[in-house]
Amino acid sequence: MRIPPYYRKPSWQRFFAGMGIGGAISWCIFLYIFGVWQEESSKLIQKQQNDIEELKNDIKIWQADYEELNKQNLEKITVQKINIKITNGDRYKLDDLSIFQTEEAVRDDIKMVLAKDLETVAKSKELIKKIIENEPVKLNAKRYRLKVTEMVIYTTLSIDLELEFDE
Repeated sequence: MRIPPYYRKPSWQRFFAGMGIGGAISWCIFLYIFGVWQEESSKLIQKQQNDIEELKNDIKIWQADYEELNKQNLEKITVQKINIKITNGDRYKLDDLSIFQTEEAVRDDIKMVLAKDLETVAKSKELIKKIIENEPVKLNAKRYRLKVTEMVIYTTLSIDLELEFDE
């Protein structure tokens, strides 16, 4: 096998020399462009990493503030509603209207706890109990006393009462 004698013809020599030089120049251009793209990509990635870190720090700050505000709000929760329930009204054969009117009267007596924070209401629960229990109730020409059996203090103040004859 023999190599063709192209080395003797100058036109072929110029063609191969041009291919070699062109290949070297195009390789250098490729390396330059690739390097510039890599540098831009590296800058973009670094900028995005910095942004992510800043956003994570912001999230931590916001979460800490949010938790602190939640703690403060829980401490300041107020009584929104009062539920009064007389549990043994059927024992004395009282009508529903009398029971309802008695519940409304008790609700009016203790309505000062509405919009108060839970801590204040919890501290004054004995006072609330005494307000309810010390006032006699007159139903159907008979006198009754109310006795607090259960009191739940949260955003809704729930009080269960029982009727007893007044001596």
